[in-house]
Amino acid sequence: MDRVSSFDEPLKKLLGGATAKVMAEHLDLHTVGDLLHHYPRRYEERGKLTALADLPLDEHVTVVAQVADARILMFNNGRGKRLEVTLTDGSGRLQLVFFGHGVHKPHKELLPGRQAMFAGKVSVFNRKMQLAHPTYQLLDASDADEATEAVDAFAGRLLPIYPACKQLDSWRIAKAVDAVLPSAQDAVDPLPASLREGRGFTPLPEALLKVHRPQTKADIEDARARLKWDEAFVLQVALARRRYADTQLPAAARRPVADGLLDAFDAKLPFTLTEGQEKVSKEIFDDLATEHPMHRLLQGEVGSGKTMVALRAMLTVVDAGGQAAMLAPTEVLAQQHHRSITEMMGELAEGGMLGGSDRGTKVVLLTGSMGMAARRQALLDLVTGEAGIVIGTHALIEDKVQFHDLGLVVVDEQHRFGVEQRDALRSKGKQPPHLLVMTATPIPRTVAMTVFGDLETSVLDQLPAGRSPIASHVVPAKDKPHFLSRAWERVREEVENGHQAYVVCPRIGDDAEEAEGKGGKKAKAKKAAPEEDPEKRPPLAVLEIADELRKGALAGLSVEVLHGRMHPDDKDDVMRRFAAGDVDVLVATTVIEVGVNVPNATAMVIMDADRFGVSQLHQLRGRVGRGSAPGLCLLVSEAHEASPARARLSAVAATLDGFELSRIDLEQRREGDVLGQAQSGVRSSLRMLTVIDDEEVIAAAREEAVEVVAADPELEHLPELRTVLAALLDKDREEYLDKG
Repeated sequence: MDRVSSFDEPLKKLLGGATAKVMAEHLDLHTVGDLLHHYPRRYEERGKLTALADLPLDEHVTVVAQVADARILMFNNGRGKRLEVTLTDGSGRLQLVFFGHGVHKPHKELLPGRQAMFAGKVSVFNRKMQLAHPTYQLLDASDADEATEAVDAFAGRLLPIYPACKQLDSWRIAKAVDAVLPSAQDAVDPLPASLREGRGFTPLPEALLKVHRPQTKADIEDARARLKWDEAFVLQVALARRRYADTQLPAAARRPVADGLLDAFDAKLPFTLTEGQEKVSKEIFDDLATEHPMHRLLQGEVGSGKTMVALRAMLTVVDAGGQAAMLAPTEVLAQQHHRSITEMMGELAEGGMLGGSDRGTKVVLLTGSMGMAARRQALLDLVTGEAGIVIGTHALIEDKVQFHDLGLVVVDEQHRFGVEQRDALRSKGKQPPHLLVMTATPIPRTVAMTVFGDLETSVLDQLPAGRSPIASHVVPAKDKPHFLSRAWERVREEVENGHQAYVVCPRIGDDAEEAEGKGGKKAKAKKAAPEEDPEKRPPLAVLEIADELRKGALAGLSVEVLHGRMHPDDKDDVMRRFAAGDVDVLVATTVIEVGVNVPNATAMVIMDADRFGVSQLHQLRGRVGRGSAPGLCLLVSEAHEASPARARLSAVAATLDGFELSRIDLEQRREGDVLGQAQSGVRSSLRMLTVIDDEEVIAAAREEAVEVVAADPELEHLPELRTVLAALLDKDREEYLDKG
């Protein structure tokens, strides 16, 4: 085969259309370079079997195992045939099942004692782990040709197991890699020679050969060390260049003014700020006083007082003659922020109004669903400078919105904006405004260095006085139905004691049967196919659960619903009544996940809790225990006791430390998910690096990257690094970096 001269060669040329199509659609692999960077997930030693006892449920796996026995069973009065094969490895057993016409070939080939690689999705049936209709490749084939082919495909002792999919198993991917492996010689090496030699790294072509076809375990270590560095370094250079470019932009310095709005606000605070709030405020004030734009990430546990810190920064900017805008991801949250900020500020939020303070300013709300008159007034207040503070959703970015002098943008909940939105906002200021990004999702240091690598980080880790502890428990609804009945009794008890409760469901549930996903994506709830696992029912829905509770377990209590497809006025009305104590139980989707503050709500029941991520559960739980009474969070799940989903829930129940949970979350989601698998560019930028294990690599790569960029911002003397960066930062990846 001719050696392909470029990593950009489409896979179709080498592998044929059908294979290339599956790789593109299911694995996001399009070019020779993509496939060479599709590294094995792990390696099996020939003759050594996979530990079957700890296979993850619901995941597509590849295992090497031995057949213990195989038998054909009849069902449907002899009309249906099922082949059951039991695999063993010494640690445990795994059942394979084949139906219908698919039983003949495996029945002939999978004889007791045979060894093979099997690939399929792990499920539980009758409390036994099984793979239904797995694909397999015999490793000790009796047919000489087949045996040679199997052995040739994996010449070394170490069998590479690739991240695979239902349509393409690991060993077929291995064959495709063989076809493109000669191109590894053309790899463009991004590391500067001095760095490569100084750290004693294997050359890149050799690292690629070793990672795909290792002869020894040392080969794997060598290759991984090198490839991890490449990923960390290239990403950190991209982020360092972004930070460098930002320091070159001009911004108006916004310095605190004595006896201004901030001092008046501080004087009327009924409590003192925590040490953490004081420290973080100082970091922010120092940034605001410089003549290039602040880019800071403010991390703080739910309820650690981030809004207070952000508000004080906004008041400083207003004192200095500028305006501040706060962007929230949803209308519910924008309204909530507007309400709490105007309450905190009191007469200071009524600048220019009768009874308002002469030192005050106007605080306006701007959302997409506002009435025309209110909207027109808000826009007028912004353009004249009458309103010093505006709180809104993405509606703030529209062309019509003009500011008098935009000085600070506060972005709530990590919905960082793409290049276009950031530019759109920047263009609204006379000069680029300062930027503060807030998140209540605790982010381990390494993730902060990668996902938010272009922002400086501040952390609020103390809870303000007066916050109560939250007790969390897992309620196994399937194994112990009486536990669920007890959960509803507990909700009733809380209400009888004068408190309120939330019930959270993953889905809204109406005729459209759509799930209200993260970021507002709507996913059709899938009906389980008859042969599929009967446990795969659609997630529980707000409207159905609310109905059941009103008629059953919580009859007689005031039960209301809240979800993203309600009219904004209705949402606001429900939230107001809940906050006022007129509603006992609020059944909601994750719209209540951030920013909703009702100190009298003490209990939360999360239905189908295993359908939410660890961070999301932690966020939701933070809605209770916000007053003086202790909080209670019940995680209801039908997940199997031994499943990873249940392990995740137990971890959430066991600790209230968000940073600890974010580590657990990362460990469980390993496969690069942490950077948002759905986001474009992730598959291509982080494949070897695991953000949880490689803290030292990331930190060291960041230091090297900062030095390289400081010495040569345009990378004029490092053409290879420029080439690799250009490939990483094509349009999609550039947006991914910006959106975080």
